[in-house]
Amino acid sequence: MDERDLREASESLASIRRSIDEMRKIESAKPEPERIVIEPRSESDRESRSDSESIWATVEPYREPRGLWSRRPFWLVPALLYVATWITTTGVGTLFYGGGSIWTGLLFSAPLMIILTCHELGHYVQNRRYKIATTLPYFIPLPIPPLGTFGAIIQMKGVAPSVRAIFDVGISGPLAGLAVTLVFMAIGLANSTVVPIADVPATEGALIFGEPLIFQWAARLILGYDPKVHELLMHPTAIAAWVGILLTTLNLLPVGQLDGGHVFYALTGKRAKVLARIVFWCAAAGVVLFKLWNWTLLLVLVYFLGIAHPRVGGDQKLGLGRTILGWATLAFLVLGFTPKPLEVL
Repeated sequence: MDERDLREASESLASIRRSIDEMRKIESAKPEPERIVIEPRSESDRESRSDSESIWATVEPYREPRGLWSRRPFWLVPALLYVATWITTTGVGTLFYGGGSIWTGLLFSAPLMIILTCHELGHYVQNRRYKIATTLPYFIPLPIPPLGTFGAIIQMKGVAPSVRAIFDVGISGPLAGLAVTLVFMAIGLANSTVVPIADVPATEGALIFGEPLIFQWAARLILGYDPKVHELLMHPTAIAAWVGILLTTLNLLPVGQLDGGHVFYALTGKRAKVLARIVFWCAAAGVVLFKLWNWTLLLVLVYFLGIAHPRVGGDQKLGLGRTILGWATLAFLVLGFTPKPLEVL
């Protein structure tokens, strides 16, 4: 092989490399991979061609197959859970508080769902206000008495930009829910009745609702109720308000990432971690000391989810108005707490 042949071979190799590089550039510029679809020609066309020409190829953009569930809109699951919770709360209200009447059942479920909706919207609006990525509220249906629901949750996917933001997000839910709860409590108690304890026969399996201080005070003001001599026969709307008070009180416990935990962290700053642990272990000691075993599950959940609140950056200054509002809201624990929320005869 002479020098001329070597030069031509070298130029051929260089040309091949350039062609390969150009093909790679073209391939990398494509937005989607492609697939080759082999299809037979029509019967008449196949007869007029040889066997080697009896098939042809077309190039189509390749699209990854996606299931129906992966294409669901972001609001679909929250909407389905919301409807399901309406159904379960109405069912419980109809069967256990309404004597089989759906209308009476709605007198329980509608106030309860409005309370829960206002609570979750309070959180959601504040998250949007501070541009914190968050999910829509997920309501939890529970088709068993006495509630028909396990409340609702909303998941913050972003980080709060400041302590003031986490304060506003945490406190807005309880305040929004409590505002409508108090209205329904007044309406429900106005339609309830009180009877002497001696006139109420003990019925096996009956539910006894523990009465928080705020409920007792409102019943005394509206009905002249005295728990020592009277039995309070609650209207379904009053029961819904009672549930609203219970759920608000649980959410205001000043530990972890509960609503009260957000508020407590914002109020106490660096001391929040130690103080939250003191509150938790004092509560655990109270459960054991007073044999309030019905609170054991809640303590276990809080323990595993985390007692201390995660650290939040940003400013620590809440201002006098927020500070007073925060401590006043946490003080509602005294008014809304009842050691034994439910008992069964």
